[in-house]
Amino acid sequence: MSDWGIFLATFLTAAVEWVEAFTIVLAVSLTIGWGRAAGAAAAALGVLAVMTLATGGVLRLGLDMHGLQFMIGAFLLLFGVRWLAKAIARAAGLKALHDEDAEFAETRHRLAAGDRHAAWLIAFKGVMLEGLEVWLIVVALGLKSGHPLAATGAALLACALVAIAGLLARAPLRRVPENAIKFGVGAMIVSFGTFWTLEALAGELAWPSGEWAVPLLAGFYLAGGLGVAALLRLRRAAAEEGAS
Repeated sequence: MSDWGIFLATFLTAAVEWVEAFTIVLAVSLTIGWGRAAGAAAAALGVLAVMTLATGGVLRLGLDMHGLQFMIGAFLLLFGVRWLAKAIARAAGLKALHDEDAEFAETRHRLAAGDRHAAWLIAFKGVMLEGLEVWLIVVALGLKSGHPLAATGAALLACALVAIAGLLARAPLRRVPENAIKFGVGAMIVSFGTFWTLEALAGELAWPSGEWAVPLLAGFYLAGGLGVAALLRLRRAAAEEGAS
C-alpha cells in the first residue's frame, strides 16, 4: 500500500476527530484559560503517543501476521461501516448533521456548574476520547501497511493544522465539511478492511489485481453509499408527502 494512500486516509480521519476535540478545548479555555486547557490537551496527546509506541511494539511480538492482518481488517471494516452508515443517515436527512456550535454550547453548559479541576478533566477526556479513534487508525493502517511514519505523520499534521486554524478563528470550526469527509473516509476505510480481511483468508488469490483493488473498492462503496442516501431521501420525501 502506498504512503500516499495511508497518509490521506489517516489525515482525513484524524482531521475530523481533532476538529471535535478542539471544540471541547476551546469551550474549556473560556473557563480556565488557554494555558490550562492546552495543558490538558497536551497531556492527553502525550498518553496517546505512548500508547501508539507501546502498541506497535507489542503487536509485533510473536503474533502470526495473517492473524494480525485479519484482526486489523475486521476492525477497519467495523470502523468504516460505522462512519459510512452515519454519513448516509445524515445525507438522507435521517440524522442531524454534526453541529460544532451546539457541541460548544453544550460543553459550556456543563462547565457552568463545575470547578476548574473538573474543567481540566473535561478537556483531557475530550481530546483523549476523540484521539482514541485516531490512535486506532494510526496503529491499524501503519502497522499493516508497513508505513507507520506515514500514518503517524498524517495524524500529527492534521492535529497541527486544526489547532492553527482554530487558534486563528478562536471559534468552533463549523465550516469543515465533516459529513462529506466521513463519506469519503468511510469508503476508504471499508475498502482497506475488505482488502486485508479477504487477503488474510485467501492470500494473493483474493485480489488478482493486487493493490489496485483498493481504489476500485473505494469507488464501489462510495457510489453505493451515495445511492443508498439518495433512495432514503426519496422514501423520506414520499412518506412526508403521503402524511400531508
